[in-house]
Amino acid sequence: MDHIAAAQERLVTERLRKKLNDVNVAAQTHLSPITDHVNFTLQQAYFKCAYDCFDRRRKQEEINNCVENCSIPVMNANSLVENEMAKFQERMNRSMMVCQDKFETATKFQQQKGGAMNDLESCVDLAIEDSIQMLPHVVNQLKATLSINE
Repeated sequence: MDHIAAAQERLVTERLRKKLNDVNVAAQTHLSPITDHVNFTLQQAYFKCAYDCFDRRRKQEEINNCVENCSIPVMNANSLVENEMAKFQERMNRSMMVCQDKFETATKFQQQKGGAMNDLESCVDLAIEDSIQMLPHVVNQLKATLSINE
């Protein structure tokens, strides 16, 4: 591989890395109200509920069961968010795999890798933009499920 092609590949790789970082930033921004709700509203309710479980008239097992029941809403919310984000990540990974497959096919049939690199970058750009556009829908679904009103 010549120096120009290697430099081009490094440049494309860096731009792709930046695009992936953009997805992470967008996800954190969109998920902020949900994480805030889980980390503060639900956690606060959990601690208040758990505090009320501690009563000297109760047996230790009753206290443990009470505290465990208090944690259910937080655990369910965390599980829901994790599952939805795992599905989001899986969809994005599949899109990236399609781009990778196209790139590998193109490099087999083309003499120049530069064109294939540009096609890869375009494919990844489109996949990432599609993923970012899906985030508000994922977040709205989470908000509805968690009954978060803004």
